[in-house]
Amino acid sequence: MNKNKRTKEWVLALLFIFHIAEIVSAQTAMINIQSRNLTSLNGEWSVIIDPTGSGQWQQVWLEKKPQKKTDFFEYSFQGAPVLKVPGDFNSQLCELTYYEGTVWYKKEFNYTIQTGRRLFLHFGAINYSADVYLNGEKIGSHEGGFTPFQFEITGKVKAGSNAIVVKVNNMRHKNGLPGLGYDWLNYGGMTRDVHLIETGNTYIEDYSIQLKKGSLNTVLGWVRLNGMRSAQNIRIKIPELKILYKARTDNEGVAKVEFSSAFELWSPESPKRYMVIIETETDTVVDNIGFRSIEVKGSKVLLNGKQIFLKAVNIHEENPNKGTRAFSKEDAVLLLNTAKELGCNLVRLAHYPHNEHMVKEAEKMGLMVWSEMPVYQHIEFADSSVVPKMEIMLQEMIRRDRNRCAVTIWSLSNETYPGTPGRNKALAELTKKCKAIDSARLTTHVINTQRYENNSFDVWDTLHRHADIISINEYIGWYIPWQGLPAAAKWKLVCPEKPVFIAEFGGEALYGNRHEPPDEAAYWTEDYQAKIYTDQIEMFNTIPNLCGVCPWLLFDYRSLGRMHPVYQKGYNRKGLLSDKGDKKKAWYIMKAYYKGK
Repeated sequence: MNKNKRTKEWVLALLFIFHIAEIVSAQTAMINIQSRNLTSLNGEWSVIIDPTGSGQWQQVWLEKKPQKKTDFFEYSFQGAPVLKVPGDFNSQLCELTYYEGTVWYKKEFNYTIQTGRRLFLHFGAINYSADVYLNGEKIGSHEGGFTPFQFEITGKVKAGSNAIVVKVNNMRHKNGLPGLGYDWLNYGGMTRDVHLIETGNTYIEDYSIQLKKGSLNTVLGWVRLNGMRSAQNIRIKIPELKILYKARTDNEGVAKVEFSSAFELWSPESPKRYMVIIETETDTVVDNIGFRSIEVKGSKVLLNGKQIFLKAVNIHEENPNKGTRAFSKEDAVLLLNTAKELGCNLVRLAHYPHNEHMVKEAEKMGLMVWSEMPVYQHIEFADSSVVPKMEIMLQEMIRRDRNRCAVTIWSLSNETYPGTPGRNKALAELTKKCKAIDSARLTTHVINTQRYENNSFDVWDTLHRHADIISINEYIGWYIPWQGLPAAAKWKLVCPEKPVFIAEFGGEALYGNRHEPPDEAAYWTEDYQAKIYTDQIEMFNTIPNLCGVCPWLLFDYRSLGRMHPVYQKGYNRKGLLSDKGDKKKAWYIMKAYYKGK
């Protein structure tokens, strides 16, 4: 690539980033908050449960108090129940187990901000919509249950005591992301960390310090400041490599970064990371960054220039031992250690961006990460509000994790349908915008519309043309019977030159269940599930350009649409392990397959 073309791509990427930042400037979060001056607002929050929505017209955020003897108000945070934050509300109060609606949260805090300093209120994520009030004044809203957002409260916070009230609502919406369709429990609440972040007047808002596409030794990136009134000097230091890179911001507060070194590259076998220090005249942040290259050449996926087979597993953001939304470092370690034990080198974090602990712990362990947009099944692409929502969520997802080398694949949709009005155009454009923001990672769309007739697969969806990897969900042996011998399956690919990834396969089994005859799906036996896996592995040998497979899924998980009273009881039983962590027969089949790869 010539220098002019590379510069043009860099400018286009920044223009798109700045355009989206303008759209959501009141709520787009700064990155790497762990390196900031933080005050945690985690812990107990008082709550009002509001199934009728009456708290809106009663204006509960004002917390009115009786002034006369005849005054009364039909709400109060005083004496109210409390919920732990972070955490979902469904698992904390039995009356909220299946609740979808409004819960009002309140937290009081003391703070005094010094002259020349700025203060931000940062939320790791709230599912699904949030209206945020500070001292009785609305400071903003956010939609989307799985990405961070923030509000600047510098001129709004009072010296001394302050009160935050957050209206949280996890109701599903036809034009939401995801929409009305769910195959998991719709955990609601303030599910991730809440912090106050104090900065100087000018702070490091965002940066990209990663290898440029196709390179093993050259970083191409940028640093962006917020609040700058004049150009500033930037220094990037990697002490272990004796790197000191100097640059200067332009009039927009952006400094271009480009330098080379003999990096020890990050890989599953050696997950090397370096301490990277970014300094300006007014701010400093420290990050631990790994360097690696991920690309597709022909029909192969290359990590650091070498072909790699993606040995993956699907994971939902649920702690199987507790039946709660996973949110902590301990939750992440539990899930990821189990994936490592299976023999994985990649985890597909389905079907939404998971919490930051999952990504960072995966990076430490040497697990590549597939991060996914919540563009799931029956999305209303023709609704005028949906495309802007997708663009904002895309920006929030990439912004948080763009410096996490473990993230190798951006998955932009799952099981959408070509006949949905506006779908093809919307997702093609979303792919272009994703590549404009981050051209150094792979993109994919997961499709399940392939035809299967006479033991032959016709992978025809035109959306595959826009992706780097052809990703397929297929449940042959479970939802669709085999039409011939697995080892004799045939394949026709719309893009025969691209790598193929089986993103989902499997079937349900209740751990410990035995039944005669064992070869009937209706009895949810481990034996039947094991047979599905044995047949699938035979079929994998017939798939041209196969670059990886990903069983659905690691643990049984809660899903209210699974209503069989004997075998399911509100759980999707496709896990390789039960919801208690018991290994099913299929676990051992998959583990042996990965060991052989």
